[in-house]
Amino acid sequence: MFQEILASYGLQFDDYKIELHGSGLINYTWKVSGVENDYLLQKINTTVFKDPIHIDENLVELRKFLDKYSPDYLFVSPLPNLKNETMVVVNEEYYRIFPFIKNSKSADYVKYADEAYQASRQFGQFAKELDGFDTRKLKYTLADFHNLSLRVEQFKSALKNASIDRLQQATAEIEELTHLDYIAIKYQELIQNGKLKERVVHHDTKINNVLLHDETGEGICVIDLDTVMPGYYISDVGDMMRTYLSEANEEEKELTKVFVREEMFFAIYRGYMEEMGEVLSISEKEQFIFSGKFMIYMQALRFLTDFLNDDIYYHTTYSEHNLVRAKNQVQLLKSYLASEYIFEKIFQENSLVK
Repeated sequence: MFQEILASYGLQFDDYKIELHGSGLINYTWKVSGVENDYLLQKINTTVFKDPIHIDENLVELRKFLDKYSPDYLFVSPLPNLKNETMVVVNEEYYRIFPFIKNSKSADYVKYADEAYQASRQFGQFAKELDGFDTRKLKYTLADFHNLSLRVEQFKSALKNASIDRLQQATAEIEELTHLDYIAIKYQELIQNGKLKERVVHHDTKINNVLLHDETGEGICVIDLDTVMPGYYISDVGDMMRTYLSEANEEEKELTKVFVREEMFFAIYRGYMEEMGEVLSISEKEQFIFSGKFMIYMQALRFLTDFLNDDIYYHTTYSEHNLVRAKNQVQLLKSYLASEYIFEKIFQENSLVK
């Protein structure tokens, strides 16, 4: 398999060492190391991405736009093979090869505020460089991925169909998320009233989707572009808040470890707004803090819904895994809401939002 793929790029199999690379949970990735050049080989998970060609078409369109308007921007897209194809099909599996960015590293969690700043600035620059792109040219690689209204309907359906046992186990979380449904109501109002502009959105802004310089820690570029689709900027900012603010991730069982680090909020705010502050409309800027509530609430709903549905979507390793994840995200949301007055102060005092 590897030999056939490399040959399609004019690469001799015997000249390269191939080993698994990274900590991604969706696609399989290998580092292809050679004497002169290194590459990343990736197999697309077609269980998640039903139409891999849509991913490829999206990246081709974005590449053309950036080559024309921002030729110096580092956009890590798949390399063309000898047939000028950026995707190779072998045994009905879809593969791409990317250049390996030298002197780069990625992090699995945010330890320092500067990491949050560097990452948020990279995602901000990504959005800024594509501000003029016609989003109608993009395909939806994951339909309704961040559609909170749909997630609420799925939650309500799960409540009707769940077993009594699971409903009883999740009583506190069901009550909590039902009580916080004003977040979903506000989201719907924002969409209906046109307060948010449809933009090119990454949709998966975890820290490991940014490359940092391995010595200086400076942000280099954004990677993992399979979820780039039309959307709203609150998805990207909200996902950074959900995954950067707490040192403990969504798998943490000890809820006392799940709390917001306020310095991380300012780092996200500063990095993203330095790039997008002059691009976002006033009505969009006003939703910056809401972004965190939107994303954390939605993820809590998704985990709890899956628990009520007997764990049909997320991979679990024990019976209450999704319930623990939901409890974790509810705790993070509570901490976020408790810190909201501090976020408001940062928002009001910093000139970047004016």
